[in-house]
Amino acid sequence: MVAMIQEVTTKQVPYKLASRLHHPSPSVVSVRDRKIGDGSVTVMAGPCSVESRDQIIEIAQALKQAGAHLLRGGAFKPRSSPYSFQGLGETGLKFMAEAREATGLPIVSEVMDIENLPMACEYVDMIQIGARNMQNYPLLRAVGKTKKPVLLKRGLSATIEEWLMSAEYILSEGNPNVVLCERGIRTFETVTRNTLDLNAIPVIKHLSHLPIIIDPSHGTGVARYVSAMSMAAIAAGADGLILEAHQSPETALSDGQQSITPDEFEQLMQRIDVLSRAVNMKEGVTIG
Repeated sequence: MVAMIQEVTTKQVPYKLASRLHHPSPSVVSVRDRKIGDGSVTVMAGPCSVESRDQIIEIAQALKQAGAHLLRGGAFKPRSSPYSFQGLGETGLKFMAEAREATGLPIVSEVMDIENLPMACEYVDMIQIGARNMQNYPLLRAVGKTKKPVLLKRGLSATIEEWLMSAEYILSEGNPNVVLCERGIRTFETVTRNTLDLNAIPVIKHLSHLPIIIDPSHGTGVARYVSAMSMAAIAAGADGLILEAHQSPETALSDGQQSITPDEFEQLMQRIDVLSRAVNMKEGVTIG
C-alpha cells in the first residue's frame, strides 16, 4: 500500500480528494444497509426503464430472490432520439419506491437535471449520474451538496482523469459517498455498443480510493455477452456490477437487446458467487 501511494504521488494529480494521496485506504460507501467497497461484490439490477407499477414490482421480487442487492431503474431517460420513450418521471420513482417497500431493495435511479434533484432525493437511495451528464458541472455540484450516495458513470469518450475530475466536483462539495461506474467507452468497434474498458478497474484501484462497479449491459449492448464480461469484471477486482434485467426483453420500451431475463440473472449470480470465492479465497470476498 505504501509503495502504491508513493507511486501515485510521484506526480501532482488534479483530483486531490479522489486520489490515494488524500485517502490512502479504500472508501466504503453505504446505501442503506448495503456497503459498497467493503470487499464483497455488490450487484445492482433492474430494467433500463420503469414501465409500469406491476412491471417494476414483479422484476424487483424476482431479482431479490435471485440475490440482487440494489434495484436499478430509469424514471428519467436521456435518449438519443426525442421521439423515444423518455421515462415516467416522478410516477416511475413512486413505483420504484413501492418496489423497495415490497422487497427491501434500496433503489438507484438517474437524475438528469438540477430542477428534478430535490424531488428525486425524496425517493431514491442512490443518485445515478449518467454518462451524458458526467461533465454537467452544475449538476455535479448540486449532487455534492446532497450527501446522498452517488453512482457516477464514465462519459462515452472520457479519459479516466476526466472521470476522476468529475468525481472531484462532487467530493469538493462535501459529499464523500461516490461510487464510480465504468460503462464502456466509444471506439471504432461496431459489433458491440461500446468497448468495455476493464483496464479501468486496476487503474482506478491504483489511483483512487473510490469503489468501482462495472456496467456490462451498456458496455456490450448485447445480452449474450453480459455474463462473460460480468465474470471478467469480478476477476479483475471490481466492487460490483450494475445489470439491466427485464422479464420480457423483447417487449422492453428501452434497451431490451442488452437486458437479461430473471432466469439468466439467477444463473449469473450463481456463477459470480463461485468465481468471487475462488479469486478471493484468501480475503474471503463473497457476494453476500
